[in-house]
Amino acid sequence: MSVNPQPRPAGPVVMYQKWRRLLFLHWAWDAAEVQSTLPPGLTVDIWDGRAWLGIVPFKMEAVRPRFCPPLPGISDFPELNVRTYVRDRHGRPGVWFYSLDCAQPLAVWAARTIFGLPYFRARMRERVEDRIFYRCQRSREIARFEYRGVGNPQRAGEGTLEQFLIERYRLFALRRGRLLAGEVWHEPYALQHAEVTRWDAGPLRQAGFEVADAGPDHTIFSPGVETRVFGIAAV
Repeated sequence: MSVNPQPRPAGPVVMYQKWRRLLFLHWAWDAAEVQSTLPPGLTVDIWDGRAWLGIVPFKMEAVRPRFCPPLPGISDFPELNVRTYVRDRHGRPGVWFYSLDCAQPLAVWAARTIFGLPYFRARMRERVEDRIFYRCQRSREIARFEYRGVGNPQRAGEGTLEQFLIERYRLFALRRGRLLAGEVWHEPYALQHAEVTRWDAGPLRQAGFEVADAGPDHTIFSPGVETRVFGIAAV
């Protein structure tokens, strides 16, 4: 039985995915500046008067459409997204992606074509040892991360910043001038303290945000979730 207080979306599942070894790096940001980057129909979601920008490197595994098994060499690949948090005109919370770097060209094509998401093909590598070594290169920009999760995994507390940042089940995208919303569902994240020994704000700079040398304002790690992806439709 599900213990997720978030109701499962109506309608059929269109895709299954496993999101593994996620590092969430977040910077508090000026809400007006973030709002200026959003399309009509979306309003920046704020916590303690600030917007939040995130960099999330992780590994996609067993990605497959509903009626297809995972395929070797296609279904597993690294992905890194740059994001912020928004609400639509109905007040529904979700994620707005500035970019999604991906090492799988078929996934880049499908996400751009079907979902209107800003995917970019990148050269990426994840190596798992006593910690995770992660590398992402798009164009000449190379971002490197080293991290691991420490401590017993726990779910985000009700009304906490972690819940605000992490527990998001809706994404928004712009395709041919139309605002779209897609929904996902999974059990709440199990979260651990993130021990980060190397990080890079380059992906935020590629998205147009001038980030100082100071480190992120919030970091957290999750071993991952198994995700169901539902359809995408106009808002």
